[in-house]
Parts: sequence; structure tokens; C-alpha cells
Amino acid sequence: MNKTDSIARRILGWKLNRWDRWFDYEKGIFIHDSEFQPEQNLEHAMLIVNRLEEFGFTFSTAGESEVSFNNIRAKGETLAQAITNAAYSIIEQHSVATTTRIWSTLC
Repeated sequence: MNKTDSIARRILGWKLNRWDRWFDYEKGIFIHDSEFQPEQNLEHAMLIVNRLEEFGFTFSTAGESEVSFNNIRAKGETLAQAITNAAYSIIEQHSVATTTRIWSTLC
């Protein structure tokens, strides 16, 4: 599972419908892999920010290529890439330590 797949599943709550598309149960729509590129598209990355803010994370930026969600910081070549990297860091850090608690909240 790559970074984008992990974010779609664990943060946005999308379910894999087919090998190349997701299903968003909240909106009742299919999202093709090519239609969700948060590392390249700031609008897509902001979907991640909005979702994490719903779960109590505070988003802040430090310039054009560094972001933080609470105490988790990440950098990227662009703001969209930094957001994606930070979101993936949240997944990595919480998957072992607090799996049940955070994922029951996120998903």
C-alpha cells in the first residue's frame, strides 16, 4: 500500500472498490486513483487537512514547504507534498502505539 492509498483509507475513510478506485461512502461517489493526487494537487491535500481538523488536529504552516499537525512536522518540495508527508507520518506514528484508539476515532 502506498502513501496515497494509506491516507485515502485511514484518514479519509474511503474503501477500496477496485484495484484502481476508491468509494467514498459519505458522499456516495467513486474516486479513481488518477482523480486523487494529494502530493501534486493542493486542493486534494486540503481534503486531508479538513479531515484531520475534524479529528482534532491543528494545522499550521511554516513557509511554503513545511507543515505541522499538532506536534507532527513534515517538509516537502511543495505545500501539497508537505501536507501529504505529514499525514502519512501521523499514520505511521499512530499505527503501532495507539492503533485502536486513534483509528476508531479516524475511521
